Amino acid sequence: MAINNFIPTIWSARLLQNLQKTLVYGQAGVINRDYEGEIKAYGDTVKINNIGRINVGDYTKNQDMPAPETLTDETRTLVIDQAKFFNFQVDDVDKIQQNPKLMDEAMREAAYALRNAADQFIASHYVEAYHQIGNDTTPVQPTKNDAYEYLVDLSVKLDEADVPEQGRFVIVPPWYEGLMLKDDRFVKTGSMPAEERLMNGVIGKAAGFIVLKSNNVPKVTGANENYKIIAGHSIAWSFAEQVNQVEAYRPERRFADAVKGLHLYGARVTRPEALAVLSAKRPS
Repeated sequence: MAINNFIPTIWSARLLQNLQKTLVYGQAGVINRDYEGEIKAYGDTVKINNIGRINVGDYTKNQDMPAPETLTDETRTLVIDQAKFFNFQVDDVDKIQQNPKLMDEAMREAAYALRNAADQFIASHYVEAYHQIGNDTTPVQPTKNDAYEYLVDLSVKLDEADVPEQGRFVIVPPWYEGLMLKDDRFVKTGSMPAEERLMNGVIGKAAGFIVLKSNNVPKVTGANENYKIIAGHSIAWSFAEQVNQVEAYRPERRFADAVKGLHLYGARVTRPEALAVLSAKRPS
């Protein structure tokens, strides 16, 4: 009778961490969280009020001014219309064999997955930007010689809309950074203030922008495949989120530990004039 050799499996205490994107769009300095408030359930709303412009007139001595104007306001609603969940389990046998670190690493991976989905959702609001350079039909094709110039064009669009200069951002894909690195006008992170270097994905400064890099830059596929490079100021849009529930439980029909969580969030562009988008085709 043949005797099979028993080859034991060794479970390492070290876990191979998954490769992860740097999450950019949902952070302070890119989008504001001013109206987050207290979110309790899917479908909750956050009301955002805006006072209209106030007119200025010439004053003439000894003459009555016109009747006071009535202030106008516009209420915008930020709806918590996104609900994402995770739900995973670790079998008791695996838990014993592998290592207690497994559950901790799984929780970190679940948290990242939720944040990544939110980052992509925020980026999808590029369609509401008021200013456009290029489009899906005729995207621009930047080179190392004019990639910087296109950022200048975005900056001019924002200048003409009276968008504050301090705190402007632009988010580019990695290939666009590669073009910028070949231009001496691009200021790398070593020369930036410490508070700006701490932002996720920051790579430098150019044309008055803090330049950030992300693999979540929206991409339109098709014959004229192009990337949507968003530039603007955090006053342009708002984001509100809540990790509504995280529960540990024992599945009824399993010998296992399980964890589930629910992430609720929503985003709204409130000042589209403070966003500009460059539709750019990657060089072949």
